[in-house]
Amino acid sequence: MERKTALVAGANGIIGKNLVEHLRAAGGWDVVGLSRRGGPGNVAVDLLDPADTRAKVGELTSTTHLFYAAYQDKPTWAELVAPNVAMLTNLVDALATAALEHVSLMQGYKVYGAHLGPFKTPARETDAGHMPPEFNVDQQSFLERRGGAWSAIRPSVVGGTALGNPMNLALVIAVYASISKELGLPLRFPGKPGAYDSLLEMTDADLLAGATVWATGQRGAFNIANGDLFRWRELWPKLAAYFDLDVAPPLRMSLSDVMADKGPLWTSMAAKHGLTASYADVSASWAFGDFVFGWDYDVFADTSKARRAGFPTYVETEQMFYRLFDEFRKARVIP
Repeated sequence: MERKTALVAGANGIIGKNLVEHLRAAGGWDVVGLSRRGGPGNVAVDLLDPADTRAKVGELTSTTHLFYAAYQDKPTWAELVAPNVAMLTNLVDALATAALEHVSLMQGYKVYGAHLGPFKTPARETDAGHMPPEFNVDQQSFLERRGGAWSAIRPSVVGGTALGNPMNLALVIAVYASISKELGLPLRFPGKPGAYDSLLEMTDADLLAGATVWATGQRGAFNIANGDLFRWRELWPKLAAYFDLDVAPPLRMSLSDVMADKGPLWTSMAAKHGLTASYADVSASWAFGDFVFGWDYDVFADTSKARRAGFPTYVETEQMFYRLFDEFRKARVIP
């Protein structure tokens, strides 16, 4: 079989990291990772800088598949548009001389307005759009205008092990539980009261990597999730039991606020338990935790389009959390 060359943008992120590992393990792929921070096996590049992007990427003419999972965070929805569209545009332009066969764009349920408030569920790929700004939609429009083969992958909240990532809910729960245990406290659900009973789903990062590669043989948009649904009311006590913690009634609090002073405590925990991660490594996602735990409405999509097209994999969300917690412990990220 002819080898393919994958270029993965956002290779240090919760999605890109697993995708790189999946491609390398699958065989038949030469893999190049792109990241602003660089890192082992990755090319350091500033995708916001067209000149730097051309210099670092322009010579990668053997690239056959672009997997785009890069993301630039900003404080408002409107401010997200310009940098995130620019990064994708700069990268695709820099690959003008490459023999690109397929571009894979990582999106999410913001396409359906999930970040704005209660929205139609289950969300389907054919649902009507919503009032902009929305950078995911603008990125897809760019690919549609460009032409060529592309797919848009739409996961729910992704479960993975990447550190220093602004959107790692499993790490939020693991660190919150570890700190609660160190302080002798029960594990209280910190979200809005209604969020405890909302119907939700998640997407395992390994499942997502497999779906993303599978979709290179497809066209269009696909919702990708584990295939089961849950409510925090049922799942939260089970997650607490993993950490040998009791639960107490939910108490609305901002994790960004209550965790702002926990750096010294974490430093002492690291010394006590032999942890390898700094507080900066494990505290990047508090705002994301506040965001997700604030969903006092249902957040889930219909993933049957991908199943009907032949993607076969399911993951049990409860077991996914336990596996991720086990991996954090094995890596000495948490006690």
